[in-house]
Amino acid sequence: MTRPLIRDRSLEELEHDYWPAPSGDATRLIRTAHALRHKPIGELTVEDLRLLIGQNEGLPFLLPLALEVLRRDPMAEGHMYEGDLPATVLTRSPETWSKSPELGHELRQIVSDLSDLPPDLKHEVERFLTLQRTRRHRPPEAGRSPPSPCG
Repeated sequence: MTRPLIRDRSLEELEHDYWPAPSGDATRLIRTAHALRHKPIGELTVEDLRLLIGQNEGLPFLLPLALEVLRRDPMAEGHMYEGDLPATVLTRSPETWSKSPELGHELRQIVSDLSDLPPDLKHEVERFLTLQRTRRHRPPEAGRSPPSPCG
């Protein structure tokens, strides 16, 4: 289930998870992720989203923001390459999309119509769509209700 977007709060505040300061020998990635966890989520750039989502940080809060960006620009890019944001979002684990089927459905709508993609991104789109189709058509596990028809 998606959470309401409280854009003036940081991931630390939203998750109630306050990390200690990084050690002096922490990598640049760790230092950057730590700093971004203090920034209000409404101020995160495409690159910030790409980096944090790539580290599986704050997904319930950041994936809805990333999908907002992708609705406007399906090939949004941070600092790596054209389409690095959709590539990062598409490669989250199937469990991520099981926990938020409405986000998976929205991403499916966004990427289904993309064409002329670079080979790596095309592969990720196809993999994601296949996993989504498989999940929708899989019989429900014992104790779980079946997925909704639009999920």
